Amino acid sequence: MLVTGGAGFIGTNFIRYTLKNFPHYEISVLDKLTYAGNFNNLRGLDIRFTQGDICDTNVVDSLVSQADIVVHFAAESHNDNSLRDPSPFIYTNLVGTYSLLEAVRRHEVRFHHISTDEVFGDLALDDPSRFSETTPYRPSSPYSATKAGSDHLVRAWVRSFGIAATISHCSNNYGPYQHIEKFIPRQITNILSGRTPKLYGTGEQVRDWIHVDDHSAAVHAILSSGTLGETYVIGADNDHVNNRRVISLICELMGLSPDAYEHVADRPGHDQRYAMDSSKIRRELGWKPRYTDTDTGMREGLEHTIAWYREHEEFWLADKAQVEQSYAEQGQ
Repeated sequence: MLVTGGAGFIGTNFIRYTLKNFPHYEISVLDKLTYAGNFNNLRGLDIRFTQGDICDTNVVDSLVSQADIVVHFAAESHNDNSLRDPSPFIYTNLVGTYSLLEAVRRHEVRFHHISTDEVFGDLALDDPSRFSETTPYRPSSPYSATKAGSDHLVRAWVRSFGIAATISHCSNNYGPYQHIEKFIPRQITNILSGRTPKLYGTGEQVRDWIHVDDHSAAVHAILSSGTLGETYVIGADNDHVNNRRVISLICELMGLSPDAYEHVADRPGHDQRYAMDSSKIRRELGWKPRYTDTDTGMREGLEHTIAWYREHEEFWLADKAQVEQSYAEQGQ
């Protein structure tokens, strides 16, 4: 198995999940090691690592030629960065995916493409609908637009060239190894470092939060049983949980009052609601999330995540002051 972007948050967890639960895989990793990738996430694991760019056709061709399966996580994925400079997103998400698709076509290798729910845009807070495999695309940023474009490339290569590929759209992930600029680890590390947790705007925004291990399990269900050419939406039925509830639960689990946070300026263009209809993958492949919003669900997932950040200060402490300074300059 070749995993692109394997030193990033979701890729790292996918590799660790695979080594633990599917030890018959020999894993190679291709990662550019931008700010979002950290080789230390993979240190000590039984993998083969190549630092390189998915747009480098020579490197990609060599690695794909040795693989049976490619799982494609690599992407520029920071919305705010895409607004400041869209060019890396065009390059990595479109040209990079094209490079991989051509190598997969040459060597007849199975391909799974990791997409995002953000290609569908957002929903109004009072809209009860959910995103499904048939939802029209309505991307709202250079990031989500380039991810939408990469999805279209995959589908075109399936239809035009017959490559063996599948696509998945997942909601917002949380768990170990996530960069502390992101909402959930930012609040956890704020509390661990004696800072006040920060809630953007009113906190009414809704994300269908999914623990990264549940995402990994869903991808493996697709790899083992998914229908080639098909797309699968992955979600944990947490689409009634707004950011205010999440931050309150983090405060409670870490021994603070549920309202021990402060409101800060909202993010520009903050999408309101994401919600996922994952009935297809549950019905056809038998997958279901472990960490959903029940008494033992998202609470358990957050407890697990809090414990990891508490036990791994070396992952985040050196960067904490700089991250918070950057947010402070934005009024957040």
